[in-house]
Amino acid sequence: MSSIKITLSGLALATHLLSLTFVTAAVAANDITSEKELSKARKDQLTHIVKQDCGSCHGMTLKGGLGPALLPENLEGKSVPFLQHTILYGRTGTAMPPWKPLLTEQEALWISQQLKAGKVAKQ
Repeated sequence: MSSIKITLSGLALATHLLSLTFVTAAVAANDITSEKELSKARKDQLTHIVKQDCGSCHGMTLKGGLGPALLPENLEGKSVPFLQHTILYGRTGTAMPPWKPLLTEQEALWISQQLKAGKVAKQ
């Protein structure tokens, strides 16, 4: 009789991928666009949060620090839904905290789009 051995990290990865699938499906199903619902004032607040709070780990210029760089060239291969999920739920086993208590899915989506486009780093 063979036994199936599931490691904790394998289970965490499977859970992470499953939840990422749900986020991707939710974004596609709702056709969420970040430009429709966020005010300029909220976008300014989110930009400040990224620079100050995210910058405390990822570097004040987002070029890296404790956490990896958040510049477009460093985010190649990472989709906007992946980044949105990372922002909302953090990264297990790392210092990346979940921001879901403070940010909406729409706000995390907008931040992800801005990071991919390099707009936050330019401001």
